Amino acid sequence: MEYYELHPDNPQLRYINKAVEVLRDGGVIIYPTDTVYGIGCDIFNKDALERIFSIKNDNNSKLFSFVCSDLKDISKYAKVSDYAYRTMKHLLPGPYTFILPAAKLVPKKLWSQRKTVGIRVPNHNVTLRLVQELGNPIISTSTTNRKGAILMDPFEIKNIFNSQVDLMLSSGSIAGDPSSVIDLSMEEPEVIREGAGDVSMFV
Repeated sequence: MEYYELHPDNPQLRYINKAVEVLRDGGVIIYPTDTVYGIGCDIFNKDALERIFSIKNDNNSKLFSFVCSDLKDISKYAKVSDYAYRTMKHLLPGPYTFILPAAKLVPKKLWSQRKTVGIRVPNHNVTLRLVQELGNPIISTSTTNRKGAILMDPFEIKNIFNSQVDLMLSSGSIAGDPSSVIDLSMEEPEVIREGAGDVSMFV
């Protein structure tokens, strides 16, 4: 595994570019977000996506969310109602995952049975710069141990995943609280998981 330490506010572009090269070559990386460290790949690389299912010891039944660079980017990959747009404009970037109707551009592997997808725009410059430079969304699934506990320390993450991923971008320890998950695919919003983000406006 290649390992690089980045400044969380002003990430070094040379390290971002190394990660982008790995993603474009079908690689899998670990990267920081505003909530947890994520395991990711280009959403359009089928083989890399299968690797992440394998790393997470999942039988493909789990649905992974993915990171977009901004609200405009989201509209390419999901159907966004006026209400959803206003809501996300108020809260993004931030510690939220929004469930939205999938657009045809998204690989069906990432669709739920209701034809929805989970989308994030984290408030973290490393993540946003990574997606901007790549030009495609990346998978967002948390780094966890075998018991499912979220891993927060980058050195522990490095030791556990060293032989499983191609590159890791580190920016120090992260709080480790998962994002709040809000379903905006129906007429009324629904809080699926209360996490790091404030959900008081939905209850």
